[in-house]
Amino acid sequence: MMGDRTIILVDMDAFFASIEQQCNPALRGKPVLVGGSLTERSVISAASYEARAYGVHSAMPVMEAIGRCPDAVLIHGNLSKYTDTAHRVFKICGDYTDLMEIYSIDECFLDVTGTAERFGGAWEVARNIKRRIKSELGLTCSIGIAQNKMLSKLASGMGKPDGLTEIKRDDVEALLKDLPVEKLHGIGDKVRVRLARMGITKASELAGASKPMLKREFGVFGDVLYWMGNGVDQSPIIPYHSEPDMKSVGHSYTMERNTRDLNIVCRHVLRLSEMVGRRLREQHFAGRTVTLVVRYADMHTFSRQRSIPEYIDDGYAIYKAALSILKKQEDDKRAIRLVGVCVSNLVKGACQLDLFADPRARSLLKAMDAINDRYGEFAIKRARLVTNCCITQSYNG
Repeated sequence: MMGDRTIILVDMDAFFASIEQQCNPALRGKPVLVGGSLTERSVISAASYEARAYGVHSAMPVMEAIGRCPDAVLIHGNLSKYTDTAHRVFKICGDYTDLMEIYSIDECFLDVTGTAERFGGAWEVARNIKRRIKSELGLTCSIGIAQNKMLSKLASGMGKPDGLTEIKRDDVEALLKDLPVEKLHGIGDKVRVRLARMGITKASELAGASKPMLKREFGVFGDVLYWMGNGVDQSPIIPYHSEPDMKSVGHSYTMERNTRDLNIVCRHVLRLSEMVGRRLREQHFAGRTVTLVVRYADMHTFSRQRSIPEYIDDGYAIYKAALSILKKQEDDKRAIRLVGVCVSNLVKGACQLDLFADPRARSLLKAMDAINDRYGEFAIKRARLVTNCCITQSYNG
């Protein structure tokens, strides 16, 4: 068993929707939905708390969400804006410990066991994080404090939104007594149903179950479930800087509607290539293999790779490699549903080298990165990504 730890979970409140409300004051107090367009295939990525009052939640089809909340404002998501904000949140959290695990775009675990006292204790760390996120970003978060990751995750959801809850060791048994098992982080619907068939619906019942019986039903996960029922979670914090190196970097995009317009397709391939290049440079990687994925309206998926002699991290170089693959498919007249761009065969600590390139191009790329770091991705972009700019000529060579 691990010794006593102090784990904090920082969970942003309605993250995407809250960012949109912060960026546009006219949206504050209104039900806001972040998602795709009004099509059958679009789903909600995030819903403001005003929209949640109508029963709207993430992953709900957009059409159903609008049906439940007709007055909702539907906004097309901007992942680059949300990613940029997440970086700022994580930077604030990282000021209080190096042991930070980025769990998702809007959540992170902090192990402050060895650092909390420098700031007046875990409660003060949490208060400082909440205050800074509010003052610097205009957003709220909910924070849970406990002795392990599972309990801190549970605590973070107990006071939403804008909550701060601590579960102390002496409170664990009473808290888990009547707690539904699905409230324990790591127990999804399938496990919940299997446990219910065994007569286990509460955490306390899970704690009192036979370990051999749980292991017969769930294998090695049965042992984990037993300890979860007792409020024990031995999983460590995996610091972001200790995570294994990336094997590939990629982005994909599902069209709002199927299209045969190669001008539109190329614009999205360029945008995705720029996003991949920016991520590579941010993590100090470069790669030699570019993969293009195209999914047609009939769901047939085409995927091809092109390996090149030099390592690249520039979005436009990635785009040209992807474009050379796409050109070989130009005789296929089927409408396209999805495109994706990926770079693999990575090496860390390298940047794109071209003996014959204009060094000013590299300086320009660094300047663009600096501006986008400060103001958000695509704050400055290539002219060909301007909506009304035609890029068919690029497709044709």
